[in-house]
Amino acid sequence: MIKSLYRLMIELTNRRWTSALLQSFARSKWSRWAIPSFSRIYNINEREMERELKEYPSLHEFFIRRLKEGARITDESPDSVVSPVDAVIENIGSIQSSRIITVKGKDYSISEMLGENKAKKYTDGTYMIFYLSPSHYHRIHSPVTGKVADQWVLGSKSYPVNKWGLKYGRSTLSKNYRSITEVMHGTASIAIVKVGAMFVNSIELIHEGDQLEKGKEMAYFTFGSTVILLFEKGRFELNPSIKTPAHIKVGERIGNIL
Repeated sequence: MIKSLYRLMIELTNRRWTSALLQSFARSKWSRWAIPSFSRIYNINEREMERELKEYPSLHEFFIRRLKEGARITDESPDSVVSPVDAVIENIGSIQSSRIITVKGKDYSISEMLGENKAKKYTDGTYMIFYLSPSHYHRIHSPVTGKVADQWVLGSKSYPVNKWGLKYGRSTLSKNYRSITEVMHGTASIAIVKVGAMFVNSIELIHEGDQLEKGKEMAYFTFGSTVILLFEKGRFELNPSIKTPAHIKVGERIGNIL
């Protein structure tokens, strides 16, 4: 009963017109009056922001804010993999031979998440799930230096990706709107899956060309969401100090490419 009610509520609110209304308000000058309360409620660290609170013309501009130079330090070890986002690492595990990952007791299909043609190479590999709440910095940085091998978009609607969305949503991680970037670091392939959140399916790619540099911006979310990293079998070694749930910041080492 709870599951059905929850899904009905999301279906009713996750429509094109509700998304348009939310986007219209967030980008309007009227939304700037909501910024101080938003910052206070979500305990935003204003000292690390690039601009003063009063300088943001809209809630949208505040949400996609940049940080001051030096606010995040990127691990420079040649084969290190760093966190692409400020987030909570909610889950880490092995991709099963049936090409699924299990998160909070639910199975998610890698074939659906990436597309059937892309899923095979990640069988028996490693996945990491990074959840961004509204309180987090929402720009996405490259976890490695490498060449973009492919980019594609799948899905349309988006259920929330908080604990209720993961519990009651319709395969949120593998069916939500998502933008996928596949990067080659040497001979190792890494899939960076950027999952859209409730209402707003906006994931903006900002990198130019096919080269990514570790720690540099590559995209941003316009609403809280999730990033999933997928690694091939035997090509990734996790930083042993990471225990979920783990709070992490952009540029911090999460492991090494083997």
